[in-house]
Amino acid sequence: MKYRNLGTRGLRVSAVGLGCMGMSHAYGAPADRKDMTELLAKAVDLGYTFFDTAEVYGTAERPHDNEELLGNALKPYRNRIVIATKFGLHFDLESGRMPYPLIPDSRPGTIRKSVEGSLRRLRTDYIDLYYQHRPDPDVPVEEVAGVVQDLIKEGKVLYWGLSEASEEDIRRANAICPLTAVQDRYSMMARWHEALFPVLEELGIGLVAFSPLANGLLSDRYTAASHFETGTDYRATMPQFRPESYAKNSNLLKLLRRIAAEKDATPAQISLAWMLCKKPWIVPIPGTRKLDRLQENVGAANVMLTDAEVKEMDVLLGGMPMSDVFGGTRTSADNKMPDEQKETMDEVARHLNKCCAMG
Repeated sequence: MKYRNLGTRGLRVSAVGLGCMGMSHAYGAPADRKDMTELLAKAVDLGYTFFDTAEVYGTAERPHDNEELLGNALKPYRNRIVIATKFGLHFDLESGRMPYPLIPDSRPGTIRKSVEGSLRRLRTDYIDLYYQHRPDPDVPVEEVAGVVQDLIKEGKVLYWGLSEASEEDIRRANAICPLTAVQDRYSMMARWHEALFPVLEELGIGLVAFSPLANGLLSDRYTAASHFETGTDYRATMPQFRPESYAKNSNLLKLLRRIAAEKDATPAQISLAWMLCKKPWIVPIPGTRKLDRLQENVGAANVMLTDAEVKEMDVLLGGMPMSDVFGGTRTSADNKMPDEQKETMDEVARHLNKCCAMG
């Protein structure tokens, strides 16, 4: 495993982190606790130091299952790892809708209650990185930042961040209490947050990329025949996993296979290496329940793509048809390329044609 600084505030983490949500939530029934405890220990052995959870990752019966799992499993390694968790959100479990609707709540009293609950479940005296899970339209972000600033002064939180926040909220929050990280959905299929790169670079804030494999599609391990359990597995309703979407995404998957073959890597590793090589302050947090995927994702940090290769891939991705993806869809603005990329379009078009011709 390689390591990198998440922004400029001094937080150093493994170049690939582990998103732990799927062990307890959204990807079918919760996994066996013993199996996941062993997997988390394996992750530490492999060099993972960055583990991501949230107070709401669980089930109706065990709403805080994921934090409890990590608290018990990672306690022996606490001084070697970074734990990130989140506040300010709960799910409408009674809506009958899947995925569950999100209800934000970042009132100061709620934040205080949340941090104490997370500390207890995670079996720790401090939270390394504490995110506001989603913006709360009823609570100014400055007020949220002020509460977190107090938690930092009290030693209960070391660093903090925002998830799915706008540039305006990032600037306003950072002015009160400097941010270490912003966590956003980011993958080859979900690139709209690249618009935030200039402000993150300006303010020295790192990007933690969740769903970096588009919920697993970019691992190239699924087909139109893949089945996901309705009611417990969010992928059953995600647009990129509809049977007809595999045809729409065929060029994307062919591109990943071609580059993977050239680099002696896997499609998942290329997907992760692409973002790792774009900026030194991006850290993806793919999730898994399986040891072979855990090992595969570690290997992405060793796949080297040149600036020219990343630029070429960006051009190809920008002009490539894709299905909708969970969490948003591409707009014309997402597909708009900078002038310097447009100038290279003729140069790389032959690669696109080659990619699309491969079966």
